[in-house]
Amino acid sequence: MDKYAVLKEYFGHREFRSGQSELIDHILSGCDVLGIMPTGAGKSLCYQVPAVMLGGVTIVISPLISLMKDQVSSLVTAGVSAACINSSLTQEEYAETMRRVCGGECKLVYIAPERLGTQEIDRLVASVDISMVTIDEAHCVSQWGQDFRPSYLHISEFIAGLPRRPIVSAFTATATDTVRDDIVRLLGLHEPFSLITGFDRPNLYFSVIKPQNKYAELRRLLDGFGDKCGIVYCLSRRNVEEVCEKLNADGFSATRYHAGLADSERCANQEDFIYDRKRIMVATNAFGMGIDKSDVAFVIHYNMPKNIESYYQEAGRAGRDGSPAQCILLYGAMDVRTNNFMIEKSREENGELSAEEKDIMLERDRQRLKDMTIYSTTAGCLREFMLKYFGEKAPSYCGNCSSCVNGFEEVDISVDAQKIVSCVFRIKQKGRYFGKNMVIDVLRGSDSARLVSFGFDKLSTYGIMSDVPIHIIRAELDHLIACGYLSFTDDEYPVVELTPASAKIVKERITVKMNLPKKAPKSSRRGDNSSYADDPLFEKLRELRSRLASEANVPAYIVFSDAALRDMCRLRPVTREEFLNVSGVGKRKAERYGDDFCRLIGEHVRANPDEVVVHEREDDPLQRQLDSLREHVVGRASSAPRAWSDEEERQLSDEFSQGTAIVEIARNHKRTNGAIRARLRKMGLIT
Repeated sequence: MDKYAVLKEYFGHREFRSGQSELIDHILSGCDVLGIMPTGAGKSLCYQVPAVMLGGVTIVISPLISLMKDQVSSLVTAGVSAACINSSLTQEEYAETMRRVCGGECKLVYIAPERLGTQEIDRLVASVDISMVTIDEAHCVSQWGQDFRPSYLHISEFIAGLPRRPIVSAFTATATDTVRDDIVRLLGLHEPFSLITGFDRPNLYFSVIKPQNKYAELRRLLDGFGDKCGIVYCLSRRNVEEVCEKLNADGFSATRYHAGLADSERCANQEDFIYDRKRIMVATNAFGMGIDKSDVAFVIHYNMPKNIESYYQEAGRAGRDGSPAQCILLYGAMDVRTNNFMIEKSREENGELSAEEKDIMLERDRQRLKDMTIYSTTAGCLREFMLKYFGEKAPSYCGNCSSCVNGFEEVDISVDAQKIVSCVFRIKQKGRYFGKNMVIDVLRGSDSARLVSFGFDKLSTYGIMSDVPIHIIRAELDHLIACGYLSFTDDEYPVVELTPASAKIVKERITVKMNLPKKAPKSSRRGDNSSYADDPLFEKLRELRSRLASEANVPAYIVFSDAALRDMCRLRPVTREEFLNVSGVGKRKAERYGDDFCRLIGEHVRANPDEVVVHEREDDPLQRQLDSLREHVVGRASSAPRAWSDEEERQLSDEFSQGTAIVEIARNHKRTNGAIRARLRKMGLIT
């Protein structure tokens, strides 16, 4: 059986995603591999497919029990023999698992890194032929990564102690160059084939909102998502408690997760979310690693995380099945101060490092926080910023983030810039520097007791921007800092200071322009799958899936993902053979569930003979990107009042090149059907 036959029979897919085939081929040829693939890009298939094909047993080293249980449940449902060994097993379950594994009945065995070197694992590796060792979440081995785990440092020693060195494969979603080097060195990979598949997730819609009232905005967003499930991330345990309590009081189905809860409650709450008994999980970053819930429609960050790596990994838990999903960040200036405090605190708590190493990590954490803050305040394309951060070239317009969808316009802020810089100068004349809030309060004419006590109400700049909204002043202040006309310190009490370039604003009166987002229309919201939301067949399929999952005591997405249900709505299979054409349906699932689903679909089709099927991949994120890119480029060409400058021509050329690249992908895309090809021809992008 070749890799394509394994992919179809066990996992229900006909084609591999980008990078999967190359990584699998190198594993099957006996090479060590390192795969850097974004969350939702299909890392697990890269080792599960060869594990089925290799002669012996594959050991998967995984950091969390929830990850192991989820993976094993999915594999067993698909017809692959797998097991996990961890502390959640009863004595009877443990004995039975060891019997099966040592007897060679399992192709994949999931083990926590803390168990390596124990007597039971020594007995296991002496009983079976280990063909491959896979390290999931491999960034945990590096102290420069965002989730360093000391137990990962013992993995190379474990591999070296095996009777025969197996193939070693390592996978992670995000890793800087330093972390990648650490993974290769600390895990002892032998001249590995390394592949970075690209970090873009076209199905994810990124948005940053700067609300006056975060909870009111959260409620508004959740009302718009209806009965869809999602995650709300908070910075602290206290925030988790407060937000979860308010949501439940307001009638939302929410539960909570953070490290301060008892293990039993965390486990119960997690299962409530996974099994759809609760639709909203409010959590700290302790939740999510290894949670493969494919129908997460949104991830909302109630607070800004401390680095882009963490944000992208957490946001990437939305839309894992390829469905359109939303990743929303509710930004507030206080988030920066809170994160600074947490960074300082972590420095003191990290006793395993030397003082020099602590200083290096502190500086890197501060720089990461600065990058995260710039992302949260930029008026440019959010996807471009993120991809460039990870070293990937990206166009300045993606068509699928709040900046691009809502649009932005270049505004002359020269007068406001003079007022802001003058205000900082006047405060400095009083012998003091203060943070952003004080500068804004002076400009707005606040009557706070603290401001008055410093005599700032007597400054000539007091109240000179009283008619300008706070969020606009803050955006302009952030822009002046980003451009170097002002600076913002990184210490415990950050303040706004003048720079040598400040004089250009007030003395030379140079022109200062910036992009400000246009106000978004209230009806604008991406990723809602509206073409399926009102489909009665889709709802019937969801109900059937829920019943079958309950009978099998597994989460609904283990039976079929929402993407598979949407494919059933499109294809409407009524025989076992037709059912096998549905994306995500393999041989075992067709045998187990095919008759039930085909019977329901057949009954629906007979009862609705005149129903028109309109689901021609209208929600395909690839088509949406093409539409947006084409509209953007054509719009710029038609509205240009003069000849473009060399810089503008280069930018436009990059956009056209990116469009060409997307078209090339479309030509070979597994989901590109006649409807999309017709759309591309209509847009003039293919002939």
